[in-house]
Amino acid sequence: MQIFHFCIWVVLLAIILPASAICSQADSSPYSGDLLSRSTLTGDWGGMRTDLTKKGVTFDLNLTQVEQGVADGGKSTNGEYGGRGELTFKVDTGKAGLWPGGFLTVELEGNFGHGVNTRNGGLLPVNSNQIFPMPGKDQLNIPAVNFAQFLSEYAGVVVGKLDTSGGDMNEFAHGKGNSQFMNLAFNLNPTLMMTVPYSTLGGGVIILPTKDPHAAIISLMAISANGKANTTGFDTMDTNKLTYNIEGRVRTDFFGMTGHQLLGGLYSNKNRSSADPRLSLDPDTRLTGEKTDSWAVYYNFDQYLYEPVKGSGKGFGLFARLSATDGNPNFLQYFYSLGLAGKGVMASRPNDSFGFGWYYIDVKSPSLSGPFGLLSKDFLGDEQGVEAYYSVALTPWAILTPNIQYIHGAQKHTLALLPADRKDIDDATILAIRLQLIF
Repeated sequence: MQIFHFCIWVVLLAIILPASAICSQADSSPYSGDLLSRSTLTGDWGGMRTDLTKKGVTFDLNLTQVEQGVADGGKSTNGEYGGRGELTFKVDTGKAGLWPGGFLTVELEGNFGHGVNTRNGGLLPVNSNQIFPMPGKDQLNIPAVNFAQFLSEYAGVVVGKLDTSGGDMNEFAHGKGNSQFMNLAFNLNPTLMMTVPYSTLGGGVIILPTKDPHAAIISLMAISANGKANTTGFDTMDTNKLTYNIEGRVRTDFFGMTGHQLLGGLYSNKNRSSADPRLSLDPDTRLTGEKTDSWAVYYNFDQYLYEPVKGSGKGFGLFARLSATDGNPNFLQYFYSLGLAGKGVMASRPNDSFGFGWYYIDVKSPSLSGPFGLLSKDFLGDEQGVEAYYSVALTPWAILTPNIQYIHGAQKHTLALLPADRKDIDDATILAIRLQLIF
């Protein structure tokens, strides 16, 4: 496979590229400096970008491309190429000279190409980057347009169309698959997908017990359970289809090093079935088990074990997630993950990062609709997998990441009306190379 050739290129570039080129910073502004040292490819735009930042206006643009293939096992051993771009526009009204405490956020996001999420036999996407803003090819949407207003140093409100992927934050395992891990199990708690849309209308209260959002933050939210990134959501707003969420995160100081503890819970009154388009089931698979009300509780932590400069974001540590759900209609009943990750461990390569993680899903097998209903008793089992990556910072704005995953998937065989037509699905080994460009 061509993926192996890409991995060889990664090793050669890591050896050849001078460390000084990615360590130096000639200017106090992160946007300034020469091509190899500045934080973004397009730089400071003649000083305009720094000036806008000082006035509270920022533009963040990145493009992530992924070549990924099932090297062994799974449903098929094909490879695919795809990617996603994201533009985030933010305004701090206080810095802009308008009024204090206001924050506007707008996101534009699109994907292209294909992924191998349905080819490995697992429920969870092995390429999270490809499922946002919506599963499918060539999606271009606006997943977030929202405004937050702080009424005091301790509390504020937020309203609008929300990108909910910002929840369940973790220092070492979080995001949309464009950095850190690629499998959804290590980016967000997958059990929450069944009741929390990625992009949806909503509002809530933000509480800062110590005034510092990095020290402690509590959110209480009410959001539409029908939201999608490709709609405004106003036509599907319904008080009988809401999700309520409470989440709190606090910074800790165990062992004299930075860590975080997060605890949350949610409840939804929407009548729903055991289905979610972001799960990696075959497109023609339909799950039943429709039921009103759904709940989940979840927890995660991260803790540095080595942190040369406290609060610098450099070093390595442990992370873990766990959750429990109702089991019906959310058939992902229990979830666990654990791993080790870090960034900038070597002084000569401050922007490199790495991670290794394991996850397990206790699946409460649902029933299938249609002609496959009678055959679905043993269609799904429990799922577990491991993932490892090493991100090579060619420059601060160009990050190349070889990635390997091994998945013992929940799908045990392909569905077929005749037993003779069924095919067993073996454990899958998935290889990938990812390139993230920050503009």
